[in-house]
Amino acid sequence: MTSSSSGYFEDEPPLLEELGINTRQIWRKTVSILNPIRSDPNLHEDGDLSVPFMFLLSFGLFQLLAGKFYFGIVLGWVIIASLFLYSTFNMIAGRNGCLDLYRCFSLIGYCMLPLVIFSAISLFLPRGGTLIFVIGMVFVFWSTRVCTSLLVRLASCGDEHSGLVGYACWLVYLLFSLLVIF
Repeated sequence: MTSSSSGYFEDEPPLLEELGINTRQIWRKTVSILNPIRSDPNLHEDGDLSVPFMFLLSFGLFQLLAGKFYFGIVLGWVIIASLFLYSTFNMIAGRNGCLDLYRCFSLIGYCMLPLVIFSAISLFLPRGGTLIFVIGMVFVFWSTRVCTSLLVRLASCGDEHSGLVGYACWLVYLLFSLLVIF
C-alpha cells in the first residue's frame, strides 16, 4: 500500500508548476529591469504581482534596517502611484490606450528594483550628504527610464507622449527615493 501512495506523488507535477509560477520567466523579467538601456517588453506582457510585492517588501525591509517603519506608506504609495500612472497614461492615449491596472501595478513593482538596490546601498552611506542625493537621482532615472520604455512599448499609442509618461514615472520614483533619503 505504501508503494502505491509513493507512486501517486511521483506522478504529480511540481508545486510551482501546478500554481502556474514560472521561475525562469520571473528571472528573465528581473534581469530585463536591471538593463536600463534595453528592457524587453515582450517579457512583461503578462503581469504578475508576486515578485513586485516581494520587491516592495524588501524595500520596506531595508527601510526598517535604516530605522524607518514604512511598510504601510510604501504599499499605500504604490496603490496611489498605480492609479496615477494608469489614469495619466489612459488620458494621454485616449480611446486607443490599452493599459490595464493590473499590468500597471506589475510594471511599477518590477521597476522598483533599482530603488530597492538604492535602499540597500543607502544603509552604508552617510545621511544628509550630497553623495546620497546624487546616487538617488541615478537610481530614480534608472527606474524612470525602464518604466517609461516598458509602458510606452506595451500600451499602444504612447510613443508621441513618452515625455509626459516619463515625467509621471519620474514623480512616482522620486517620491520613493525621498523615503530613502530622509
